[in-house]
Amino acid sequence: MKKGIHPAYHHCVVTCTSCGSTFETGSTLKEIKVDTCSNCHPFYTGKQRTVRADGRIDRFNRKLAKVQENQGK
Repeated sequence: MKKGIHPAYHHCVVTCTSCGSTFETGSTLKEIKVDTCSNCHPFYTGKQRTVRADGRIDRFNRKLAKVQENQGK
């Protein structure tokens, strides 16, 4: 590795702005602020809600039924 071209590597503190938890890691930055972390993200906490594309399949099936009904006449 060439000397003098790489950024300095520090121990930095990562702070979550949502829940306020902190942890240490290594980075070229001295501190990092994140919106969500593994302590408050719904996927990791088990409070994840599944969002269903409400009615897209039902809407398609209704259109298909109308087309088949009109072709049958």
